[in-house]
Amino acid sequence: MLRHEFQPGRLVAGIFLTATAVAYAGDAGGLWKTPWFAAIPLVIGGLSLAAATALLTRTHRTRPPKTNPAPQNHEPQPPQRGAGNCATNHNAAAHSREQKPPP
Repeated sequence: MLRHEFQPGRLVAGIFLTATAVAYAGDAGGLWKTPWFAAIPLVIGGLSLAAATALLTRTHRTRPPKTNPAPQNHEPQPPQRGAGNCATNHNAAAHSREQKPPP
């Protein structure tokens, strides 16, 4: 059971910041050499991708506003003749014939 909603933008930011930390931890441990400026593209690129992901997620989750709200105190109009599909019109015509008394 989820305790909060999933936020993919934060996931992307966390992955890139963790990658930056791993790069400098490897350099500190002597496993490889990481230049001092490597954090700049990793952090800025990761935060930019996180922002784009968060924006995309937000636009996907929000619903568009209603463009034509129903007017208040409006009486419903009776159905128009011929409205609906062919089967509905046919059944209505057959039903009206059944209820007429024979001449």
